[in-house]
Amino acid sequence: MEHHGLLEIERETGKRVNTILQLRLHPAIIALRKRVRHGPRDHKHEVDLAYVTSRGHWYLQSWKGDPKKSGGIATNIGVHFFDMLQYIFGALQINVVHLSTDTKAAGYLEYDNARVRWFLSVDVDDVPAAQREGGQRTYRSITVDGEEIEFSGGFTDLHNRSYEEILAGRGFGLEENRAAIDTVAAIRNGKPAPCAGDAHPFLKRQA
Repeated sequence: MEHHGLLEIERETGKRVNTILQLRLHPAIIALRKRVRHGPRDHKHEVDLAYVTSRGHWYLQSWKGDPKKSGGIATNIGVHFFDMLQYIFGALQINVVHLSTDTKAAGYLEYDNARVRWFLSVDVDDVPAAQREGGQRTYRSITVDGEEIEFSGGFTDLHNRSYEEILAGRGFGLEENRAAIDTVAAIRNGKPAPCAGDAHPFLKRQA
């Protein structure tokens, strides 16, 4: 259902729709947001985001492999990261797509306070060789100005925390979700542009 349809349901029922934006509750993300917000307002941080979460052949055969049902990979595995980015770095200014296939996507986003090169994949071959040889099938990395943001831990209770906040009347509403939904819609409908200096380093492996 489209976003405005949910708003209409809220008006008709007098109830509130809560959305799960669990990364906003992660301690490392909260700390980074405070650091950015307390810094110079006109400073653009250089950010690289890569998320590879390998999936088997079942993935493309399931509803998740159908963009009409799942919204495609940027929506299916990336929407929480795009919400996190705008939550930390402010309003989105530029959205360029460099790669868009059934199993991976990449592009460039510019926010009030960041320039972001991003890469998403469900292909295990995109896990860096050293980690893959060690049996690792998932890879998550966010660097800000060359510094790795450590947030690999602390994920297990984020959904529980989200529901606790909702029950306490502090859930995230529809409008707080709009920016991420608009971002993935633009990515889903965008035509890939030629890669330049704003392309994520992992794209070099796709040649």
